[in-house]
Amino acid sequence: MKRINSVSDLEVYKLAFESAMEIFEISKSFPKEEIYSLTDQIRRSSRSVCVNLAEGWRKRRYKAVFVNKLTDAEQEAAETQTWLEFALKCKYINNETFKMLDEKYEHIFAKLITMERKADSFCKVS
Repeated sequence: MKRINSVSDLEVYKLAFESAMEIFEISKSFPKEEIYSLTDQIRRSSRSVCVNLAEGWRKRRYKAVFVNKLTDAEQEAAETQTWLEFALKCKYINNETFKMLDEKYEHIFAKLITMERKADSFCKVS
């Protein structure tokens, strides 16, 4: 098993970062009238998954804080999925793009929940 030296070594971080960057690229084509609503919000929530993971990683000596940040990351992922639903219903993205990103966020949830269940192993700071 590969040693995790930083938050960017976590598979969930890599997946969340990649997904946020895909959303950034896709959202460039959203209508200008959405810039301060859907576009801004979906970019913010998708990036917040990574930000909360980074904050939690730095505070992992405190298990409760670490778990709280994982929960915050889950909430931001759920918000992102909701914005994706709006983008689909408004016809800003097609069904294929929606399904692909929605599946990625389901994988992110699974990884975050696993981390939460195994918090003790992540919180062992040497």
